[in-house]
Amino acid sequence: MPGVIKRRREFLQMMRAFTLEHGYFTVTDIQKAAGVPRSTAQDWITRLIDEGCVIQREKKQGRSPARYASLSALPQSACQKIFTTVDGDQVRIYHECLSGASAAFCGYHHALAGGVVEEVRRDGTLLRESARMGRCEISIGLHPSAAVGIVGVERDGDDIIQHIRCIGGPAYSLTDMMSRADGVCDVTVGRSGGVVEGAIRTRALTHLIIGIDDTDSSEGGATFALALALLQYLGGIKGVIPIDHHIAMLNPEIPGRTAGNSCSSIELATPPEVVAKVVERTLLFVGDEALSPEWGVAVKQGFRIDPDLRAYGQEARAGRIETGEARRVAERFDIRLYGGRGITGALAAVALAGLPNEILLDPEQDVPLQGKD
Repeated sequence: MPGVIKRRREFLQMMRAFTLEHGYFTVTDIQKAAGVPRSTAQDWITRLIDEGCVIQREKKQGRSPARYASLSALPQSACQKIFTTVDGDQVRIYHECLSGASAAFCGYHHALAGGVVEEVRRDGTLLRESARMGRCEISIGLHPSAAVGIVGVERDGDDIIQHIRCIGGPAYSLTDMMSRADGVCDVTVGRSGGVVEGAIRTRALTHLIIGIDDTDSSEGGATFALALALLQYLGGIKGVIPIDHHIAMLNPEIPGRTAGNSCSSIELATPPEVVAKVVERTLLFVGDEALSPEWGVAVKQGFRIDPDLRAYGQEARAGRIETGEARRVAERFDIRLYGGRGITGALAAVALAGLPNEILLDPEQDVPLQGKD
């Protein structure tokens, strides 16, 4: 690895020198300057384009070679995507990073800082934070203090504003990278000594949980696969951001099950004005793709799960639930149900949303009715 880093630095220096002197460079320029095969020079240029350090200024035209220019020795942004969903006075903050290490760093320090952040989870490069509206002072500094934290979260019309305080590397991320992340509307920054405080504005998106069940038959199909395909399909709607796909096991002894008796849920961040379109597309997709006429869909807006709704999920693991009971529970919690017998499992998928996989995948595990969702 040290050799690769050194070689990367050497190639960047050559590219920067050509850019400063001529305004561009070609593959041949780098090949001759580095004394390497043409394929090696092209590979390094492609790699540095992917990292955001190099851009292609002109494409190859006839005998004129492609022209490139150096931007920086650093990736343009480690922050790929930042978006927020809202449920009452609670906010979910999602931050997709270029690397899992970056996500882990921010997650660790945000949790250490505390403040308005109540829970931090990381799934690979995606950081998920649950926060409450308001403001709470936090202490930021060098080790052992937190290097970055969220001081406050507020709603401003259709937007959410996060107030972030940081020092060191996170300050560079705030001032130079976050504004380039997808989903960010605006970033304003102020400095006080070595500490930087910034306001990040994102849209207040609607959090949708869609439960699905009974889409397969004894001849084939799988609800988990249909749900995953649906998530990808809905992600093609402008403004819709796919968040997650979950599988939950229900009672494995229920008569009439096709296999192990699992249901699925998907989560999406959706502009409020697009919710109706998402629901319409969901019903069309499931209706077309399901192999069972008894398919069921449940749609909930918001990410908070009431303890009594959780209890329904526990009941679905203990025995058979009739559709009438499912409709009564859904009406109480303003959840929309569509379809046939599968609505009981679809509602259970929503009721179990947000629980760890160890609980979701083991029907013998007790479902916690209280606690963070």
